[in-house]
Amino acid sequence: MGGAIVLAVEAALRTGAGKVSVATRSEHVPVLLTRRPECMPSGIESAQALGPLLARATVVALGPGLGRAAWGRELFDAVLGCGKPLVIDADALNLLAAAPRRVQDGVLTPHPGEAALLLGVSTEAVQADRPAALAQLVARFGCAVVLKGSHSLVGAPANTTRTITAGNPGMASGGMGDALTGIIAALRAQGMDAFDAAWHGAAVHARAGDRARDAVGGHGLLASDLIACIPGELDRC
Repeated sequence: MGGAIVLAVEAALRTGAGKVSVATRSEHVPVLLTRRPECMPSGIESAQALGPLLARATVVALGPGLGRAAWGRELFDAVLGCGKPLVIDADALNLLAAAPRRVQDGVLTPHPGEAALLLGVSTEAVQADRPAALAQLVARFGCAVVLKGSHSLVGAPANTTRTITAGNPGMASGGMGDALTGIIAALRAQGMDAFDAAWHGAAVHARAGDRARDAVGGHGLLASDLIACIPGELDRC
């Protein structure tokens, strides 16, 4: 899923990350350079090759476009053991559900289906009591969590839960979660702690979605439309 990492990269850059390096499959490098020459992609085929990128990283976003095949699992294990602040989304959440462990100094960004896998319950159970599901995720994984959906919830150990009231139904489209991952990672890279980056990032994401809806309409709203609106919302962090 090469497009997922493109969207995460663009959102991180629009949020003010000064340098974004990308570990991806070699065949995706030309697309990244064509679409977004400001990023720095590397074709990575093994965890060993990933090592130098991890050593230089301030924060690592893991999941968009990762997949769950052998390549994705190998990189997942390497990143979780790297000791850097993490933002975990998409297939990295599915891999984490299969091998649960605490993620200190991290941010998880599950939608209800991913939250259900992480907790070993049904999606209906998550949606029936979203605050309880959020609290269970925070306790189980020991980190900040954004439970996505209508009125996303943000929690972390020893922090009061935040509710994101902005956002609109047009944001229920492919790539929106990848953009959120990039936003939160960029805020972490600029010095915010995990909880502040999570809730400020979710708020910026939702407000940018509303700004994009006002510009292009709610039907057919794209993640790329939202990403273009991120800079206008950053001053309210």
